[in-house]
Amino acid sequence: MTDTWMIIKSLAESLSSLSDYPPEQVMLGQALKLAEESGEVAEAVIGVLGMNPRKGRSHTLEQVHAEACDAAVTALILIARTGADPEAVFTRHLRYLSGRHLTGG
Repeated sequence: MTDTWMIIKSLAESLSSLSDYPPEQVMLGQALKLAEESGEVAEAVIGVLGMNPRKGRSHTLEQVHAEACDAAVTALILIARTGADPEAVFTRHLRYLSGRHLTGG
């Protein structure tokens, strides 16, 4: 197990240890957190492109990268907090994706 996966599992365990909610609500809360993080990615991309006329170019590509990383980590923590092994799930899904054709096959 690499440091990355140990960190993901440690973060998930830490968050779970602070929660008194039942598993279903933990999963819901983590999914909502992922939605929040996705919104922050979108906000950063809008800021890089200057698509908000009130704010102009308000973000950098580095901020987009950081927000995307936050979303990715949050998604992996969601997997871990459902009791699954995030490394195994991610690796299996990545193999599935690599086997698909871009044409939808």
